[in-house]
Amino acid sequence: MRTQVAIIGAGPAGLLLGQLLYEAGIDNVIVEQRSPDYVLGRIRAGVLEQVTVDLLTQAKADKRMHAEGLPHDGIELLFGGKRHRIDLHELTGGKRVMVYGQTEVTRDLMEARERAGLLTVYEAQDVTPLEFGSERPRVRYHKDGEQHEISCDFIAGCDGFHGVCRASIPADSIRNYEKVYPFGWLGILADVPPVSHELIYAHTERGFALCSQRSATRSRYYLQVPLTDKVENWSDEAFWDELRLRLDPEARDHLVTGASLEKSIAPLRSFVSEPMRFGRMFLAGDAAHIVPPTGAKGLNLAASDVGYLSNAFAEYYQQRSSEGIDRYSEVSLRRVWKAERFSWWMTSLMHRFPDSGDFDRKVQEAELDYLVHSRAGSTSLAENYVGLPLN
Repeated sequence: MRTQVAIIGAGPAGLLLGQLLYEAGIDNVIVEQRSPDYVLGRIRAGVLEQVTVDLLTQAKADKRMHAEGLPHDGIELLFGGKRHRIDLHELTGGKRVMVYGQTEVTRDLMEARERAGLLTVYEAQDVTPLEFGSERPRVRYHKDGEQHEISCDFIAGCDGFHGVCRASIPADSIRNYEKVYPFGWLGILADVPPVSHELIYAHTERGFALCSQRSATRSRYYLQVPLTDKVENWSDEAFWDELRLRLDPEARDHLVTGASLEKSIAPLRSFVSEPMRFGRMFLAGDAAHIVPPTGAKGLNLAASDVGYLSNAFAEYYQQRSSEGIDRYSEVSLRRVWKAERFSWWMTSLMHRFPDSGDFDRKVQEAELDYLVHSRAGSTSLAENYVGLPLN
């Protein structure tokens, strides 16, 4: 098989890249080791920056998002028992975010790809990128007991943190930066109306909590828990009881509880791999970086990566210029590190760290108080939260 760009990974990063390339007239094939149902079963992010919304529109996979997504103009910070609103829309000159689940983004991109008649190879085994340091890279995989090979001009590694692409790079050619946080997020998904129209980020003596949502009838809630906690130790009733203790009285009164559709504990990590280009293979999304979910940046960083990469490939094929692909790693990493900084800062600000003392907690409280009473502080938070434009 021959194509121009072979994409490894059919998560939102790979699927979005495939659609953007298709719209630019660039042939591509996606290879994914899992089944479509498995990919759709991943419960992940739900807050989209304007850049991500614009890229989904460019990919013509935006119709349902615009019909069902929930535009949000602000967020609320809860500390000291009171909520304080950050007006994202007013502070950023009219920008906002869109609440729309990653599962739905993935579904929309899958359907757009199917409508376009593009090839996605699911349940591919032993996927291996080959000769990406040469001008003739290849992707090899096994399917239904047979070996297959794709010849291509470029390989896009969109296969996640545990994928094969980054693992295929020689250790002396890559540098990894990592910070592991001493707690996790216990998350629950339930078909209940959200406790508030906007997301609530809660800093409490009992630990962090987040009240998020996927729609007007489906909510996503999180609690900070020790890494030693197990999901099976948390009944639905125990989760709701603890969440109530971390909310303000008004939110407590409005909280509607119900049976969980999904419950899991996610560890928090900051991770960056440099560079993001190796010959003719390019890393994008979780294959290159991970952020703690506090800043709502994971899916949005993946989208900005493939936005840069699709533009670089279009420039290469349409203008015969390699400037975009030569600068891809540098440009993407500049944005990545800004998002890493913001996500680290939000995580450090909102959580209770097991080794922090009274001084550290007083500093957290002072910074929160400064943020909500300083226009400059609120603006900085808002600008980072809604996301920077691609440039």
